[in-house]
Amino acid sequence: MMAKKPPKPAPRRIFQERLKITALPLYFEGFLLVKRSEYQEYKQYWTELRGTTLFFYNDKKSTIYVDKLDIIDLTCLNEQNSTDKNCAKFTLVLPKEEVQLKTENTESGEEWRGFILTITELSVPQHVSLLPGQVIRLHEVLEKEKKRRIETERLSSTSPEEEREPIEDYVDVLNPMPACFYAVSRKEATEMLEKNPSLGNMILRPGSDSRNFSITIRQEIDMPRIKHYKVMRVGKSYTIELEKPVTLPNLFSVIDYFMKETRGNLRPFIYSTDENLETEGFPVTSLK
Repeated sequence: MMAKKPPKPAPRRIFQERLKITALPLYFEGFLLVKRSEYQEYKQYWTELRGTTLFFYNDKKSTIYVDKLDIIDLTCLNEQNSTDKNCAKFTLVLPKEEVQLKTENTESGEEWRGFILTITELSVPQHVSLLPGQVIRLHEVLEKEKKRRIETERLSSTSPEEEREPIEDYVDVLNPMPACFYAVSRKEATEMLEKNPSLGNMILRPGSDSRNFSITIRQEIDMPRIKHYKVMRVGKSYTIELEKPVTLPNLFSVIDYFMKETRGNLRPFIYSTDENLETEGFPVTSLK
């Protein structure tokens, strides 16, 4: 009798959960060994190329990324000689750092190289050893990325008069809302975090006026503690009111900041379905 194969992860569910964190289109994914300047050695991540950003996950089933790298300003991609003929190594040269990547096999290395160069140079590279079907996929991704750039540029050139008339309060015209945004009060946010600690411990919510925001977190150090942080809209940016204020370009970056500063101890609070919110008696007004 043959042994049963281990169950596969539910890719659609995982994809939908990741889509709540970033709405960027998924172009390519797979395992990568990554070595950044702050790393002592290579770390293996399940990696997604979304838009011009690499998102790194601890494993294939994780729904929240632990790190990310924007490669839109890639200077060049340098291939490295590897002692292991079964893998490929190359370096991404960026304005502020150099990131070393290693793939599990040479074929995977060619795919990663092809997709990275296609979306950063906005042209399909000629010197890649890929099958015809893979090259067709590169051309499809190229067209999607060109359209995405045009749309982003169109939105960013919106006139000030148009920007002052948002469709709804708390909707960022340039960026979709993070999935952990809920139109709830400070008290309701606190109750949500206390009742459902397994769903996350950080909520983005409206501030005391119709323009700004607040972050409510629940941390367990010696004992559970609730804290609130003001996030002020300044032009097109957002400033977190800390001892040393931090200004970031969008609300996704605000959530990122809290996650990175706590090394993943703070996680966005995300309900799997809106029905769960309704059963708890909270208004279903999260924007995705």
